[in-house]
Amino acid sequence: MNDLSLPKLTAPRRPGLTGRVTRVASYYHPRTWREKGLWWTTGLFLITYLVIVVILGIYWSRSPGTFSVHDIAMGLAKYDQTKLVPGTATAAAAIGIGEVILDKPGGYMSNDIAPPGVYLDNIPNWEFGALTAWRDLNNALRNDFSRAQSQSVEDPDLEIAQPLTNYQSDSWIFPSTESEYRLAVTALRRYFNRLTDEKAQDGQFFARADNLTAYMEVVEKRLGSLAQRLSFAVGQARLNTDLAGDPNARQSTPVDSLSETKTPWSKIDDVFFEARGYTWALLHALQAMEIDFQPVLKDKNAVVSLQQIVRELQNTQNTIWSPLILNGTGFGPMANHSLVMASYISRVNAAVTDLRSLLKNG
Repeated sequence: MNDLSLPKLTAPRRPGLTGRVTRVASYYHPRTWREKGLWWTTGLFLITYLVIVVILGIYWSRSPGTFSVHDIAMGLAKYDQTKLVPGTATAAAAIGIGEVILDKPGGYMSNDIAPPGVYLDNIPNWEFGALTAWRDLNNALRNDFSRAQSQSVEDPDLEIAQPLTNYQSDSWIFPSTESEYRLAVTALRRYFNRLTDEKAQDGQFFARADNLTAYMEVVEKRLGSLAQRLSFAVGQARLNTDLAGDPNARQSTPVDSLSETKTPWSKIDDVFFEARGYTWALLHALQAMEIDFQPVLKDKNAVVSLQQIVRELQNTQNTIWSPLILNGTGFGPMANHSLVMASYISRVNAAVTDLRSLLKNG
């Protein structure tokens, strides 16, 4: 009986990375389109478009990180330390905040009319919070920091920049929101350059305790509102204290003495990211003021107070490890991100109140 040699069976070789890339690329070759037909080609491009949109949406949904106010100021001053006069840090913070709002991954999204920006809501709410702080800072620059007294003349560039930052946040054309905000940043850059030149009375910044106090009063109200809105995530039975302390006080519309307040579940992440955006911008503004108002803060023994505010604001920018903003009950088994943020903001608000007291009486 003759031995017949049987062929050896070998496992099919899996294509390597190059082979897989070549195979995928072949799907997009015009010859493949002609062979497969119109419906196959349309489906391929639709799937490709959806994949790209989802990936971009995930990437664009990341909150921007912090930046160094001092480094921004040094860059604008062309790394000449002698040009960093009082006000340059605050002006640099206003410029940096505006540029991040406009130039972060995905650009400015609050006025997007196409995917993926049109279906993203976290970053547009972040933008609104940062925009609120940016507007407050520009308003303080125009009306307080750049003016010696109530009868002094307004700075010409801040007179241009401040109204532009108040332009509607969702206009996409004629003119677009981005174009107006970029004009505001350009005017702020001119103001910075005039601060650092040697021309007398060309650009001024007055680092006084009363100017900083006026700005902190606005910050205190913003933080108080955000803390309340965040705490409403779990619902509260709230007593009406609107007229407390003044027996002759009146209000336009009567309200119940006890009211139940609760943020709708669909708006919880909106409020959270608005607060995160506001505190992000406020963090940079106060870091700048720590530099510009250093002599005033030392005189009032308030340097540590401002540093504590900055530290608490840094906590609001910690990494969010959960894919969703959770809304557990106050003492329940699930985390409540809104209450955690409200806790940080309430501590910042209390520290701002103490700082205002030091600036007035310290």
